[in-house]
Amino acid sequence: MKTFALIGACGYIAPRHLRAIKDTGNALVVALDRSDSAGILDSYFPDARFFTEFERFDRYLEKLRHKGESVDYVSICSPNYLHDAHVRFALRIGAEAICEKPLVINPWNAAALGEIEAETGRRINTILQLRLHPAIQQLKQQIDNSPGDTKFDVDLTYITSRGRWYEVSWKGDESKSGGITTNIGIHFFDMLTWIFGRAQENVVHLHKADSAAGYLELERARVRWFLSLNRKDLPVLSKTETPMTYRSVRINGKELEFSGGFTDLHTESYKKIIAGEGFRWRDVMPSLEIAHVIRHATPTGCKGDYHPNLIRLKEDG
Repeated sequence: MKTFALIGACGYIAPRHLRAIKDTGNALVVALDRSDSAGILDSYFPDARFFTEFERFDRYLEKLRHKGESVDYVSICSPNYLHDAHVRFALRIGAEAICEKPLVINPWNAAALGEIEAETGRRINTILQLRLHPAIQQLKQQIDNSPGDTKFDVDLTYITSRGRWYEVSWKGDESKSGGITTNIGIHFFDMLTWIFGRAQENVVHLHKADSAAGYLELERARVRWFLSLNRKDLPVLSKTETPMTYRSVRINGKELEFSGGFTDLHTESYKKIIAGEGFRWRDVMPSLEIAHVIRHATPTGCKGDYHPNLIRLKEDG
């Protein structure tokens, strides 16, 4: 049985990590969150110690280390801008890190973490669960087996509506979340570069707080992409205020069906990590580089090959 500490126990993504720890037959020893709304722990690890102050959390883990009971892993579900520091903390106390996406906001921070990984001999693992989705693995196999000079046309559309709370949370602060392309788009950029190769061209047509769009030329694909947090961009508006999500990837005009199969992907990620087969810091570099370029690019507007969702923008001038 492996032992875990968890940072960010009360956040949105934490239950997937708690379930993964439990479903792989391991134990959560201690958890940390600034919020004390930690009732979710009762469903998984009611005996886990819990702290709201990092200093007390750190001291408790240090006591365990002196008793020869150091945790094996630190799972990191904190806000994006804290991932770097929390990964460093995990390695310093002799544990391996399991970090939710994005590993860091800037690509050079990932490279710096790689240096610390080499110094400590402890692994930094990150969650790239789309790579474990059966439909996406099948697609990668099909692309790998196609003629090497074939270039595919891809349209990526991801709309996940968020309420007004989002803009006043850390997620709405680009310096803390990396903005929309990092916070909700990074998994898709990773998926696309994993399947179609690294970026050769990166054009940004639109970049706002709640939506972004552009064109990516990858080694084996021409990608038009569109991301949005605005429910008005949904193909069919909800008749209620209930948030809705629309996810679509079309390859040469054919829809990739992967709406299901997400339930256990964190558990599968943990299985691979514990087996020493997790995704590492180098794996995230292509997607981090894409998101970084997008954040600092000057949008061109509707010029060149742009996503069909921007036709309305063009019509509005």
